[in-house]
Amino acid sequence: MDALKNLVESQIKTDMPEVPIGATVKVHVKIREGEKERIQVYEGIVIAKNNSGISETITVRRVAYGCGIERVFPIHSPNVAKIEVVMEGVARRSKLYYLRDRVGKAAKLKQKLK
Repeated sequence: MDALKNLVESQIKTDMPEVPIGATVKVHVKIREGEKERIQVYEGIVIAKNNSGISETITVRRVAYGCGIERVFPIHSPNVAKIEVVMEGVARRSKLYYLRDRVGKAAKLKQKLK
């Protein structure tokens, strides 16, 4: 049991920033195409956080070409190279699923003043 606990602790990333709900983030994802590997940046709003520990995930939503796209990223996955918080938004809920029904400026959150 201790070996399993040590394995899990060794895989948890300690350099990840705190990602609040409603923040606009850039997620750097490693993409493997055949033999080559490259990094793709996915930018959007964090609408949900799930689980904790090694299985922690965030759901990031963006609108591309008029179509809403959501991706779920495991934070401690080796395929997630880096997460940058671009700006923090004001959110009064833990899940921002209501943004799915909104279009244009109505789908934006207020920016948190620092």
